Amino acid sequence: MDLFRFFAIIKYFFMSVAIYPGTFDPVTNGHLDVLERASKIFSQVIVAVSADNSDKKTAFDCNARVKLLLENINEYKNVQVDSFHGLLVDYAKDRGASVVVRGLRAVSDFEYEFQMAQMNRHLDSELETIFLMPNEKYFYTSSSLIKQVHLFGNRETKLVPDNVSIALRKLSLENQNREGA
Repeated sequence: MDLFRFFAIIKYFFMSVAIYPGTFDPVTNGHLDVLERASKIFSQVIVAVSADNSDKKTAFDCNARVKLLLENINEYKNVQVDSFHGLLVDYAKDRGASVVVRGLRAVSDFEYEFQMAQMNRHLDSELETIFLMPNEKYFYTSSSLIKQVHLFGNRETKLVPDNVSIALRKLSLENQNREGA
């Protein structure tokens, strides 16, 4: 690769708007680690909280998930949080994004993420997907596991920000009160 092409690619990414989509139910330190990495690469990163991902039953409604994220991004001047409905490719086009950021923790994530990236590329050939790996201490962290441990085990993990830990504890107490009533 010649030097001109190399710098053109670098400029493309540094001047690009990236979308970091997910349900973020709840946001974990692994999510925030990937977000920090993305914020150093792209000129703007939009954390796009899926409001209607029909595959997942969420513990927190969309507004709560957005709020929990907003409380953790103050240090990032080039990061916004928004919610979206419908297809990611349509949302990305509406927001002027040319890149989708996805976190890969382990090999088990790859097949699903690869399928999603291929479908997005099929629907919009201009939309690129970039995979970022979080710090190794978050490789086996998932929002589903976090919810199980916090909601049913009532334990601290240090794998979520403090505001999320408090929200999970509150949700756990509400669930216990409902079951006990």
